[in-house]
Amino acid sequence: MSHDALNAATEWLLEHQHADGWWTDELETNVTMTAEHVLLLCFLGVSLDPIRAGAREHLLQAQRDDGSWALYHNGPADVSTTIEAYTALKVLGVDPANAAMGRARAVISRLGGVAQARVFTKIWLALFGQYPWLGIPTMPPELVYLPPVLPLNLYDFACWARGTIAPLTIVISHRPVRPLGVDLSEIVVPGTHERLAQIPGSGVFWWLDKLLKLYERSPVKPGRNHARRRVARWIVEHQEADGSWGGIQPPWVYSLIALNLEGMDLDHPVMRAGLAGMERFSICDDRGWRFSACMSPVWDTAWAVRALHAAGFDARHPALESAVDWMLAEQIECDGDWTVRCKDVPCGGWAFEFDNDLYPDIDDTAVVVCALLEGGRRERVAIAVERATRWVLAMRSTNNAWAAFDRDNTRRIAYSIPFADFGAMIDPPSEDVTAHVLEMLAALGYPASESHVAGGLAYLRETQTPAGSWFGRWGVNHVYGTWCVLDALEALNVDGDRMLAAARWLVSAQNPDGGWGETCYSYEDASFAGVGTSTPSQTAWAVLALQSAGFGAHAACRSGLAFLRERQVDGTWDEPEHTGTGFPGDFYINYHMYRHLFPMMALAGDRAVVAQAPGGGHSHAERVST
Repeated sequence: MSHDALNAATEWLLEHQHADGWWTDELETNVTMTAEHVLLLCFLGVSLDPIRAGAREHLLQAQRDDGSWALYHNGPADVSTTIEAYTALKVLGVDPANAAMGRARAVISRLGGVAQARVFTKIWLALFGQYPWLGIPTMPPELVYLPPVLPLNLYDFACWARGTIAPLTIVISHRPVRPLGVDLSEIVVPGTHERLAQIPGSGVFWWLDKLLKLYERSPVKPGRNHARRRVARWIVEHQEADGSWGGIQPPWVYSLIALNLEGMDLDHPVMRAGLAGMERFSICDDRGWRFSACMSPVWDTAWAVRALHAAGFDARHPALESAVDWMLAEQIECDGDWTVRCKDVPCGGWAFEFDNDLYPDIDDTAVVVCALLEGGRRERVAIAVERATRWVLAMRSTNNAWAAFDRDNTRRIAYSIPFADFGAMIDPPSEDVTAHVLEMLAALGYPASESHVAGGLAYLRETQTPAGSWFGRWGVNHVYGTWCVLDALEALNVDGDRMLAAARWLVSAQNPDGGWGETCYSYEDASFAGVGTSTPSQTAWAVLALQSAGFGAHAACRSGLAFLRERQVDGTWDEPEHTGTGFPGDFYINYHMYRHLFPMMALAGDRAVVAQAPGGGHSHAERVST
């Protein structure tokens, strides 16, 4: 039975490889991506007709029975997401008297209306005169003058926030108002009108915002135009080859708006490239038309190679040969923003997307190196691996751990500004990224005593929770983080007692159906760590973690594998839940490849357990239950 399930999964994966060697699938987030695309086209004066019916269908299909939209599957109603979806539907021509629209209005009212929305939602409405600019926190373009040594310079923000804030400084300084074609006064709850023009909060930065608003009213602003031009140049210099900015939606849409405000019409080459590139990120099927926040081919391909390797494929198999060729061609050689805090080191990293050369990331690079070592011939990948290793080691932060995109991007002052009511503003080191780097170094033969490895291990020892788990920054959540760390500890053959504690935590978190799950709400309330509906990807992470810890024969692991086998459909798995993390608390991802790749790896890992001598691992199994 296990071989049948593994063979079916393997065949599915091979059938879904692109002719150029890569794999990827939809990176599903929430409906704000589609809603904001509608508003972007409105602002730029681009016709909505090509997407009107499809976008309307997608938004209505995603609405829940209570009238709301959420940030993740089965998540609580989210006022900002619901407002944006409602606004887009109204712009797309849906009758406000429609029952779905009425339910949405009821949710918006119940949740406090637009006064309770996030800053980004308020900015979108302000662009069309549906929200007062006075109620938007001020971020002056003069920010561009601050050198990297001073607080709140652009490079104090994480790369995704940096790429978004830079164009928004132009947008907010212009305070544009363009026609939307509809009125949204109904999203303001009676009695909250005065609050719309108020910036919530207190303290030094609240008063600073007050002063900045006084400055904005002044008819004389020395250096303002020059600051805008300098920010605009920075934006243009950061456009990627595919026309995007950072390969992700937020900086992309705001960069197009900012450049348009600075005088670039739709025929300008930068604007043309930006709009044309969006075609690649759009999807139209029986779920309607929607816009993707991002694409993940490098990440997906690396894990696909690792899955095939785990399933016993030789490096000379054509699928692995073509995947390795593609990954080698994707290695980045040019400099990017990371050089601001890590100078004089040539890049050897990989990015997450097809074209995101300015933002290689350490997590992708570590996993790609592991994939190259497992799925490629050593002599063929040696140069690329050496370059990548040198870059990753140089990107270590001063606490001996690794973040995703930058070194020492840890100034928490970024969270003090009134603007910071969304997502992750900085990019500090995390347990999962550090674990992947240590796993990479172990695969390269680095011993636990080597300074980089020893420092990383010390960080992981400090961050293990009292319950035995580890936090997951880029996957939901403790199930993911614990799996990442246990893989690294197993590869380095260290910390058996910590692995035992983690295995015990995993066993205690198993659901009665044999699977594991963890809701995104665990980022809001730590008591929900390891709690949630069982999903294929999270069950696979738990199984892989137990296998790494030596408990592949344990009853919990066996029932987890049974869960995966029983739920396989046509060689793969269904998973509506969001098990990937963009910004904890604000932005979550359903990687459609996760539901396949990790269950396949768990099934492949079980083959090694079964091949062991009878009784192998049972002494560990007894210990983990005590």
